[in-house]
Amino acid sequence: MAPAPAAMAEIAAPYVGMIMAECAQVGLIILSKQALSSGMSSFVFVTYSNALAALVLLPTSLFLHRNTQRPPISLWLLGGFFLLGLLGSLAQIFGYVGINYSSPTLGTAMLNLVPGFTFLLAIVFRMEKLDWKSFIFVAKSAGTIISVAGALVVTLYQGPPLLRASSAHSHHLNHLKQNSKWVLGGLFLAIDCVMASGWLILQAPILRKYPAELIVVFFYCFFVAIQCGIVTLFLERDTSAWSLKPKIRLISILYSAVFGSAFQVGVSSWCLQRKGPVFVSMFKPVGVAIAVAFGVIFLDDTFYLGSLIGICTIVVGFYSVMWGKAKEEKTGKSIQSSQQHSRIESAPLLETKVEET
Repeated sequence: MAPAPAAMAEIAAPYVGMIMAECAQVGLIILSKQALSSGMSSFVFVTYSNALAALVLLPTSLFLHRNTQRPPISLWLLGGFFLLGLLGSLAQIFGYVGINYSSPTLGTAMLNLVPGFTFLLAIVFRMEKLDWKSFIFVAKSAGTIISVAGALVVTLYQGPPLLRASSAHSHHLNHLKQNSKWVLGGLFLAIDCVMASGWLILQAPILRKYPAELIVVFFYCFFVAIQCGIVTLFLERDTSAWSLKPKIRLISILYSAVFGSAFQVGVSSWCLQRKGPVFVSMFKPVGVAIAVAFGVIFLDDTFYLGSLIGICTIVVGFYSVMWGKAKEEKTGKSIQSSQQHSRIESAPLLETKVEET
């Protein structure tokens, strides 16, 4: 029997949401590179964007969660929000500095280390069971490795061009790559991935304790803005560093606040509460495919054979993990259903024994 349309929509919502979130992430990486290239400090960028996001999220989160039953905010939760903000601050700072030293393409590609780090941390913190005898675990592990490998192929192997860009644009990109501090940028982006993985792992227990995603995201953006703002006041003594001119700075901050923090983080948190941190992190490799498609269609980038091979590899790994997650959920529901059935069958027997005594 085919599932009802409502059930199908409920199943598809996390997948569609994460793809939209990754599209927003790619746009943020490209715009932030433009803003940072204009001389804007990454600390100022993070402070502005998260402060604005917190202002947007405060009324929105309270309105949308007005009927949600949630516990009072305790010191434990405030401490968790503060740690989320700290990990997020470090991730954003290292990420934007890494993008500024390299390029949006490398920034998007390096995010594909997040699934591997998150999967390892999930095993360490016992969110995932280490069971090599389970075919589901093997499928998820293999899918993670395959996806990361595909992302590395996109980044490290070009091959012959399939769709050529204009020669002037290609020359500009090559010149940019030659003058970028790729090694240092890659190191900062790798640190960003470790912090992002820790952020996903920490967010899971917080959302279980406080199941109001947008309010959690509000506190996250609030603490990021406070933490980065204090650090920026010490590092950026020149008031001109806070200037929003040229216009690309203001546009990037508005985009980052609305689509980067409020939308992208909000949707990711919503999906994380329903599917777990490994599910959310597995969409990072999909971001590479989105970035390549965006570059070819809108930025006149050259599409290489290596990109095609890498994207196909990413898709294979992605579906392997998603298959494992689907089987895991189906198995869990079957066990839960059988337990409920056994309780129902045992109830009359208990009643009969009470009557006999």
